[in-house]
Amino acid sequence: MAIHEIQAKTLLSSTAHPDTLFGCRYNMNLYRGCQHRCIYCDSRSECYQIERFDDDVLVKVNAIELLRDELSRKRIKGPISLGSMNDPFMPLEAEINLSGRALAVIAEFRFPIHIITKSAIILKDLDTIKEIARTYASISFTITTTDDDLAAKVEPFASRPSERLAAMRILAENGVQTGTTMMPILPFIEDNEENIEAIVAKTAEAGGSYIIPGLGMTMRNRQRAYYYDRLDELFPGLREQYVRTFGDRYECHSPRERQLWPFFQQCCLRYGIAPRIPLYAPQTAKQLPLFR
Repeated sequence: MAIHEIQAKTLLSSTAHPDTLFGCRYNMNLYRGCQHRCIYCDSRSECYQIERFDDDVLVKVNAIELLRDELSRKRIKGPISLGSMNDPFMPLEAEINLSGRALAVIAEFRFPIHIITKSAIILKDLDTIKEIARTYASISFTITTTDDDLAAKVEPFASRPSERLAAMRILAENGVQTGTTMMPILPFIEDNEENIEAIVAKTAEAGGSYIIPGLGMTMRNRQRAYYYDRLDELFPGLREQYVRTFGDRYECHSPRERQLWPFFQQCCLRYGIAPRIPLYAPQTAKQLPLFR
């Protein structure tokens, strides 16, 4: 996989209101492309215009200067999301520390964050994350299966689930809000009660406080073609079941979704896990009384 340096024109994108699923107002991608090569990744889709997604990683070398400039002009301090289009802690990050440097700037400006990752490399920035957590920090580890062998097939170059859960425990022990992004759940591969309960139980065991759930996956154009090729290689015969069940649909919900949702909710109750992320709530200054 080749690494290329690029100059970005802007860094932060924003929404008028924080989304209700992840709670973020700003989105930031320091890289284009990803080294993890998860077989289901939506970012391969043609609509994102990332050519050679599995061959190249583009590094936004002017990202820190842009971030400092853009944060200095933001009037609203809402959560910044890292990890929507790629993993900010892919193996390359251990060498160039771009996400780590960006987090240091975010800490300086006291902005909240929500990070989604499949990597234990995030622990290199534990001290910075703890500092940001004084404002608000939530670290979500994507866990679609707790089976390291299965994860090696569907998420080949990401940290194994056992390593992610170990990192989750360290974050929790250091007072950082952390939990699981349980999505995607691959139909006919991961959509079973044993896997769902294992994810909830392991999250609780590791000190996670929440799970952001999704029982299914998305598929469109270039992403679908890549995924089907990997199914032929790793799970022979399964492609035909997908074609019969989903056709050309974008949203591919698990055929067992209606049974699995109440089961997931029961598991969350049993293990004391919130089925949603606790969102950022900005502190409001208290008005002092005029008279005592």
